[in-house]
Amino acid sequence: MAEHNGDSATRQRLRLSGGTELSFITAGHASRPAVLLLHGTPNSARMFQVVAPALAQAAHVIAPDLPGHGESDVLPAVTFPAIGQAISELLDRLAIGPRFVYLHDWGAPVGLQIAMQAPERVLGLIVQNANAHRTGWGPGWAATQAYWSHPNPENEAQATAHLTLEGTRDTYISGVPPDVARRIPPEHWEEDWRVMNLPGHMDTQRALIRDYGNYAARFDAIAKYLERWQPPALMVWGRHDIYFDLAEVLSWMRALPRMEAHILDAGHLLLETHAAAAVSLMLDFIRRAGRADT
Repeated sequence: MAEHNGDSATRQRLRLSGGTELSFITAGHASRPAVLLLHGTPNSARMFQVVAPALAQAAHVIAPDLPGHGESDVLPAVTFPAIGQAISELLDRLAIGPRFVYLHDWGAPVGLQIAMQAPERVLGLIVQNANAHRTGWGPGWAATQAYWSHPNPENEAQATAHLTLEGTRDTYISGVPPDVARRIPPEHWEEDWRVMNLPGHMDTQRALIRDYGNYAARFDAIAKYLERWQPPALMVWGRHDIYFDLAEVLSWMRALPRMEAHILDAGHLLLETHAAAAVSLMLDFIRRAGRADT
């Protein structure tokens, strides 16, 4: 594993204790506050390729490909807790202490597990279209919820029907105003679809759709964590998200009354079109919250 302390982003690999390898991007000096960037589906750390070097001005950035995504190996048994353990091992091996945690989509179950395991190490949460309340589920979640309740083949087929090239494209542009959607290169979802079809990756997608119901069962524990610890928090939310309802924004704000919230004219993958605005907000938050912690 290479060692790197510069501001430019570099990709590295780490062999975990279980034998699988994790691919991750790092940027910034290790002496700076750490920021763990966690992507969702169907993405990888590639979604942070613009953000990571920019954040390195004020932070030590760690952006892993979650197991079974990007260039990381598939885990033998795929669950969010298992992925959380893999990322926790990465942080331990890199000797990462206090950290900011960026929560997005499937990165939320992973990041919140890490935060709740060591709440005293959390410098702050950055919430970007990440669900942690039942209010985030709109009508489009009906098939998935039916699958959680009755995991039969018919319900599984309905809950995983979006695992297509068209469904991958929809994650980027569905519900997004046309002038905003035109700023997103089709090559981005085409690359995601290519990676999703690597050996074991589609099985990972299916397993995590099933396990997300177990994550939802932990919402009450997450609420208690937020109430007890009240971590500093920044929200940057794409208002045209087709997956998470805008009501989720208010749930986060009620849970964290001091959270700074910004609702942007973007979709689920906000960084595709609003990376510059998000970076500016995150740098300001990291600098302020980092000073408050010292």
